[in-house]
Amino acid sequence: MSTKDFVEKDYYKVLGVPKDATEAEIKKAYRKLAREFHPDANKGDASAEERFKEISEANDILGDAKKRKEYDEARALFGNGGFRPGPGGGGGSFNFDLGDLFGGAQGGGAGGAGGFGGGLGDVFGGLFNRGAGPGAGTRTQPRRGQDIESEVTLSFTEAVDGATVPLRMSSQAPCKACSGTGDKNGTPRVCPTCVGTGQVSRGSGGGFSLTDPCADCKGRGLIAETPCDVCKGSGRARSSRTMQVRIPAGVSDGQRIRLRGKGAPGERGGPAGDLYVVVHVDGHPVFGRKGDNLTVTVPVTFTEAALGADIKVPTLNGPAVTLKLPPGTPGGRTMRARGKGAVRKDGTRGDLLVTVEVAVPTELSDKAREALEMYRDATGAEDPRALLFESAKGA
Repeated sequence: MSTKDFVEKDYYKVLGVPKDATEAEIKKAYRKLAREFHPDANKGDASAEERFKEISEANDILGDAKKRKEYDEARALFGNGGFRPGPGGGGGSFNFDLGDLFGGAQGGGAGGAGGFGGGLGDVFGGLFNRGAGPGAGTRTQPRRGQDIESEVTLSFTEAVDGATVPLRMSSQAPCKACSGTGDKNGTPRVCPTCVGTGQVSRGSGGGFSLTDPCADCKGRGLIAETPCDVCKGSGRARSSRTMQVRIPAGVSDGQRIRLRGKGAPGERGGPAGDLYVVVHVDGHPVFGRKGDNLTVTVPVTFTEAALGADIKVPTLNGPAVTLKLPPGTPGGRTMRARGKGAVRKDGTRGDLLVTVEVAVPTELSDKAREALEMYRDATGAEDPRALLFESAKGA
């Protein structure tokens, strides 16, 4: 991506969020759009695939706090016409060295769909060149591979315990037919326009020049004399592969997992991109989840709730546990079975939250009905709703 594209692309508009959007708002907008335009849901739709790439690129920049800060600063500096001389300055003169400002900014972090991988120093390296001609002040650099995003659906149990799943991915990789040269005979020539650098500079006034990818060689620095029949001279071709991916225990629905170096291969010795896996988790007929804790609702009889009892409770993929139900336990009370929940990041487990639900029988034998009628007569003076009405009057 050229510097011009970087500063002029409105990633906030791409995701449909305001410039002061929170991290959660950005994530929510991205997930909604990614599902709508994902290639798997729009097979054969080239416009949807291009839109998905644009959405992924925007999320990679805005979803990373450091990259977002750099992007906002870049647009503030250059998005509206670049630096302007301050009072007393003229002709674009400055009293500081822009090379120090940008050349020394080194950062980590993964590159996004557009291939950003090293902070302002990488994004703007070679942006400013005093009196630069074509290709001056630049050099051929290894190119980092594209990031890839995929989705996987796990069962409730797999999400809690972790699972290894196969993922089939498609990405751009060096063309096997021409060994990535782009030339059918494997002998491309150096681009005369950029002198093999893949970049050209254009003047912007004030003695500065902006660097963009060379249009003649598409930023490769090489031109194929006899273009490869497979990649048409680009040196890159669509490649598919299946990878066994380990999903860690304790993942939650919607979580985005990053696997470093598992994306598309790089060019000219550059590192591979990263693989991002969005996890979807199916529900469970018995258990639910709250963070690292699992939940379950257990029915108990009226006599168990009133008199107290030891009740057995199921656990996920483990033996049942016994909980002591105190006498007079009301319906809706939640008890805790420690260490029977989901796996945390440190390897320990959360708890199982057991909610008691008093089961009311729909059919009664004559003996049971007679016993309940005797109980009703014995407690007839008690009105559990008396306090409710008292409170209602006093409000």
